[in-house]
This record gives sequence, C-alpha cells and structure tokens, in this order.
Amino acid sequence: MNGMTGVTRTTDGQGRGRGPALSRRALLGAGLGAAVLTAAGVGPAHADGAGAGEVGAHARAASAQRRGHAFLAAAMDAYPDHGGIRLAQSYADQAGLFSTAFTYDNALAVLAHLAARTADGRARAVALGDALLYAQEHDPAHDDGRLRQAYNVGPYTFYDGSLQPDGFVRADGSANVGTQFGFTGTAVGDMAWAGIALSALAGRTGQRRFLAGAVRIGEWIERNGRTDEPLGGYKFGVDGANQKLPFTSTEHNTDLVCLFGRLARLTGDGVWLERRARARGFLQNMCEADGGFFYTGTNDGVTVNKSPIPADTQTWTYLALGSRTHARSLDWAARELAALDHAERRNSTVPAGQSYEGVTFSSAGLVANEDAPIAEGRPKPDRNGVWFEGTAHLALALRERHGRGDEARARRLLGSIERAQDLLGGGQTVGGRALPERSGVVSASSPLDTGFGFGYYPYRHLGATAWYLMAAVRANPLRA
Repeated sequence: MNGMTGVTRTTDGQGRGRGPALSRRALLGAGLGAAVLTAAGVGPAHADGAGAGEVGAHARAASAQRRGHAFLAAAMDAYPDHGGIRLAQSYADQAGLFSTAFTYDNALAVLAHLAARTADGRARAVALGDALLYAQEHDPAHDDGRLRQAYNVGPYTFYDGSLQPDGFVRADGSANVGTQFGFTGTAVGDMAWAGIALSALAGRTGQRRFLAGAVRIGEWIERNGRTDEPLGGYKFGVDGANQKLPFTSTEHNTDLVCLFGRLARLTGDGVWLERRARARGFLQNMCEADGGFFYTGTNDGVTVNKSPIPADTQTWTYLALGSRTHARSLDWAARELAALDHAERRNSTVPAGQSYEGVTFSSAGLVANEDAPIAEGRPKPDRNGVWFEGTAHLALALRERHGRGDEARARRLLGSIERAQDLLGGGQTVGGRALPERSGVVSASSPLDTGFGFGYYPYRHLGATAWYLMAAVRANPLRA
C-alpha cells in the first residue's frame, strides 16, 4: 500500500495523449482471469501446541517466506540486459503496467529485504537504496531531492504503439520517469516511505549517503508540504506539472511521524522533533474518539473528510504511534472492514473450493456497485474481495499490540495470505519471464473497488508481498 491514500484521488502528471493517467494503485487490469496453481496441502499456520503440528506450521511459514523473497528477487532482476542500477517492477506483467516500478513499492522492498537479515537481503536492499539515490540525483527536470511516483525499469511498447526503449537509466543518464502513465508527480507519502527505507539503510550499514538522501527527502517535504491551515500537518505533494495539491492525508502524515522521528534520532537535530509533532498533531485531528478510528484526511485543510474510511489509516497509525489510546483502531478495521471471499460470492474470481479472509481497502468497497465495472473496461467488483496488503498491515499491527487473541487472529490472516501466494496468480510473469513457482502475493483475491477511483486485482504485487514478509517476521517499518 503506498503512501498515496489521500482524500481525493487525482492524477499525478499530464499523460495527455499517452493513455490513461493513473494513481499509483490503479491497475489497467488487462485480462483478469488469473490461472490457478494446483498446490496441495498448504493451509494457514495454526499454533496447536507442541509437536509435529507446530513444526509443520513453522515449516510452511518458512517456505512461504522463501517464496515471497524469490518474487522480490525476480521483480528486481527482470531486466538483466539494462544495467546494474535498477529498481524492482511493481506488478506482474499481466496487470498491464509494463515495467513500472513505484517508489513506494521499492521502499517496502528495501525494508522487507532488511527484515530478512540475510547477506543477500542486505545486498539487495543496498542496491535498491542506491537506485533511489540515483533517481534523486538524476531527475530529468529537478535537482531538489524529490522522487517521482514511479519509474520505468525495462523496455516495452505502449498501447499506442510507441516504444519505451530504456531501462531504469536512460541513454542520457537520467532516471527513466514513468511518463507514459502520468506517474510524474511527487507525493509526500511516497517520499516519506523512500526516506524511511533510506534511514533504515543508514542505520543498518552506517553509510552516510543513505542518511543524506533521507534528509534531502525530509527537507523537500518541509518546503513543499508544510501547511498552516487549521487542521495542520503536511499536504499531499505536487502533480506532474509541479503544482501543489490541496489535500492533506492521514496516511501521509502517519508516514512522517516515522520519518521525522528517525531523522531526529539519526541526525541529533531537534528540528525534526518539531516537524514530527506537527504531523502527529494532524493525526490527532483526524481521530474519531467515540468510534475509535481515524478519518482519511481533508480536502481543504478546514473540514474533515469523513467518507470513505480506509484500512491503512487504522493500522499504520498504530504501527507509527504505538499508542494504547488509539489501539481500538485495529478492532475497528478488523470488524468494520472484514472481508471473506469465496467462489459463491457475486463477482468473485476465487476458484471453487477456496476462501480468503482479511480486510477490504475502505468502507466504500463493502457497498460498491456490483452491477457496474470499477472503471471503464474493468471487471465488476466483489464487495468481499480481500486486500492482501492491508490484511498484512493488520496482522502486523495485531502482533505489535499483542492483546488477548491478537496473535491467533494475526496468524489466521497470515495463513490466508500464504494460501493466496500458493493458489492465486498462477502463470504470471515479470519482464516476460516466468515467476518462480508459487511466489509473490496478489494485490486482491478478487477485483475490489477502493472507493478512491481505482481498483485492485489478483496480480502478484511487490508491495503486498513485502508487507506480508514484514508481518511474518514481526518487523514494524513505521517504528521510529
């Protein structure tokens, strides 16, 4: 899930005459019907005491994690003929986004690689971190520390027949910004996640270049996002024409609580604590104390936007704040956004005999119009489609809270994600290459409507897989 959950979904960039200009999460969804792998004997990991059952559950979980990391590696290595400086492709080819590498997804991949605590994971995290720094230092139009929403990492022919011939580094040495889809804007949330990833690399490796890149990101956000509007906080960012966007996002300010806290610790500069307090103050203004949940943000800096209510503003706030005062947000998400998808549901694409539990993206998804496509040319939504990225957020947050019943619930959710990795998204490719068998978690069990102008579909996804891997090993990326 990105740092792009805001208040009103807008197009970052121009995209004129180049096909649809989409938000980070919007997928083209070219040909939904995903083939299904027939993997037998894989189910949720249940702690059933000592003995063979527990050993078997641990073995299944370990296998699922190895396959998740295999997907991250395949997405990173998909274009070996296009240079060693590279980011990872975000979605399987079947999503129709070609070689798009979203900044948010790659930041998550860095954090998931570090969470593995292996030599290969560390090397891959460093390589991705260096690619983010390269993008920051070789933007084709700006030299102010920004990163764009997404980049191209391999060649393709676009829908209008035009050729995109380059890898991540273009022939002129500039970073290959994702202009074909209009992924040219810069969002505070995406920037914050990149800063979190770079700060994690700085802490793990001691290399000053990563901290310097994270500080540049923090300073860009301060210059371009800070607002003195009544609700406070930091605003959404800029579009592809470098025009500031008027919205302020709970999700983005949650990310900043972590980033600014990390920068305060790593630099010793107290200015970051003041900035962290500003972002945290916005979260307080978005909290519905009676209901125990957080609203999505504001369109104008004055009025709270009360609908739809997304899952990530409930889970990420707990992961970032660790506050018992706000711990009820997890119960709200688990209760009010619960989804159970199976073949008998209307518009479900889950094969017969399978079922998946978790949460949907937002309150709007549960009341989506099941008679109309999510967008033109897209399939009709399943109101109970499971959003696996958000389901992983919730599992991790429950493990962090560690209240009565939280671990058992988290394990059920993780088991659902592991079954999805086994059984959904079979036959998909990255860069035209077959993915390792049963590797990578799909975005959603069935097409689901987020309520923010786009949908999620059953395509294997870097971000969903990274969140699963972090939840599986209890690695909280939002802890400052």
